Amino acid sequence: MIPAGRPFPVPRGACFAQNLTRNSNTTSGLKSFKQPTTLNDPRQFPVKAKVSPQKLIDRYKKGQSDAVSLLHQLAQVLQFHLEIKETIASGDLQKLCFAFCVVIDGVEYKTGTGINKKEARLKAATLALEEFLPSMENSSLPDTTDAPPPLPVKEESCVFDIRHNRASSETKIPVNKQIPHAVRAQLSRLMSCHPQFSGCAGTIAAFLLQTSSECKVVALGTGGFNTRESISSDGRIVHDSHAVVTARRSLMRYLYRNLLMFYSKNPTLSQQSVYQHKSNSNLLSLKTGISLHLYVNSLPKGAAVIPSKLYLNPLSISAWKVNSEIGLHLMVEGKVVSVLSSAVENFAYKVVSMSTADKITQWQVIGYQGALLSHFIEPIYVQSILIGDSCCTDVRGMEVSVCQRVEGVTSQLPMFYCMMRPQISLVPSVATCTTSSNQLTLGINWSEGDSTSEVVDGLEGKTVEESPFKSGTTLASRLCKAAMLHRFKLVAKEAQRHDLLATSSYREAKRMAKAYQEAKSVLRAYLRQQGFGSWLEKVSVSDNFTK
Repeated sequence: MIPAGRPFPVPRGACFAQNLTRNSNTTSGLKSFKQPTTLNDPRQFPVKAKVSPQKLIDRYKKGQSDAVSLLHQLAQVLQFHLEIKETIASGDLQKLCFAFCVVIDGVEYKTGTGINKKEARLKAATLALEEFLPSMENSSLPDTTDAPPPLPVKEESCVFDIRHNRASSETKIPVNKQIPHAVRAQLSRLMSCHPQFSGCAGTIAAFLLQTSSECKVVALGTGGFNTRESISSDGRIVHDSHAVVTARRSLMRYLYRNLLMFYSKNPTLSQQSVYQHKSNSNLLSLKTGISLHLYVNSLPKGAAVIPSKLYLNPLSISAWKVNSEIGLHLMVEGKVVSVLSSAVENFAYKVVSMSTADKITQWQVIGYQGALLSHFIEPIYVQSILIGDSCCTDVRGMEVSVCQRVEGVTSQLPMFYCMMRPQISLVPSVATCTTSSNQLTLGINWSEGDSTSEVVDGLEGKTVEESPFKSGTTLASRLCKAAMLHRFKLVAKEAQRHDLLATSSYREAKRMAKAYQEAKSVLRAYLRQQGFGSWLEKVSVSDNFTK
């Protein structure tokens, strides 16, 4: 994953953005993607498919690229996970400067400080390279100029282990192959237990946790509908049951479960949690070496679905049309509508939600944990998004939607928040069947630790009577807001956070997450300023319940 504190090229999507920029001088009102270019801008040094790591290093040593650019380029060529994250300076420097550190595949390097975020990132990257490059150069650097892509083999092979800066003898299966296999296996287990709901598995999203020893599904969701019910005032209706949203709320349940483990008085349970304390923060973070990934078996609706005509002849369309296609979108009654369209006025009294592509864009900036969990943990981002859509031939629209629309927002965000640029790629689909007509509105949710899956009717926003799991006679889903508030209170009690236990409502608990709310406000203002439209405001009554 590549944090976008500064712009960085997305090879398959860059040409589209550049074409739009070229037209900005001749088309009135076009919102240009173009950013000011400096000698240190990594877009001047795009990584070609056949460039060797040594050439990139030599270019850096000659002063032709900076430390941040080199790290991004090496991450792309050598396929390691890179994060440049904000931290806290030590001692008396805390109030005087910004601080960042580089993390490569879970290994954290020295902290760099500066009077602004740009300077601090550059210093952190320089310090990391001082330690990282000698180890690489002393090892046998892989030559990528003529080498074919790695293939899984039965015998042992010597590969360059970037995490430990050493060569190790092991068989490595690319994460792009591990993830679809893990999702397929988990889905098969769920369907084999309840085959009567196999028709609900047409649209799938899953979050996976990867460590040095395994890659496992921790949350899974299916579905594709908004509720037709009116806005719920008691938090017991699920308004958005699209697969990605369902999987994300299932992920939140997994994160709550691990918080209860961490704060438990049982040392064994606490050790098994995915969290760790950090000396420079009051918030918990995922343990070193753990990364999060998202799999979807269909291209997220919204700006990610850019019509092919925009690729083929982007100079022929009007400025308004371009902004409309890549702007924010709403989802209502199965339709996707641009927020810039006049048709939005017709949906004033209907339950609508932001498109899944827009929600993923937001989560890659403010984190997937949501407001309530932000009281306990740092923002959590996915390092890769894998799209298993057989009808999708490229990911340029996804890269524009998730990365390029918000690539300049990081410098405005509060501490710990940034735009994390995920690696986006196409993989085989794992869908075992098409959605059955009599189960079209149904969706499944599951997270690690659940004894069985829950089936929710997306139009009703509630659990169906036949669901393997039911929380009670009211059929409120375990994904509803009221259920999340209940878990929040449990964790606050275990963590002895009396300030959080005193909150009067779900809405107040969310508002108390100051940094999270600031990051969200900054992001939405940025999107609006860039001409992509205004984010849908929630009806306040939907969050005013107390239990």
